[in-house]
Amino acid sequence: MIKIDIANELMQAYPCSKATALAVVDLLTDVMKEALLLGERIEIRGFGVFEPRPRKRGYGRNIKTGQSVKIPTGKSIRFKPGKGLRQF
Repeated sequence: MIKIDIANELMQAYPCSKATALAVVDLLTDVMKEALLLGERIEIRGFGVFEPRPRKRGYGRNIKTGQSVKIPTGKSIRFKPGKGLRQF
């Protein structure tokens, strides 16, 4: 499923124009992106939790040369499914 598919589902559930549905989807993703960049946790009951997590520094290996490469610390986003999705 891609963004336009979500907008189409929104248009079917609530009568609105395609532009309005796309604007709502864009707004939702922008708000979620901003919150995650600020280090906030996003919890959507019945769906799941998005949480930024620190990633450890480590070492990897360049496949072509075999040399060891440092992997810097960083952040990744963890998704933990809610009760509604754990059934799958």
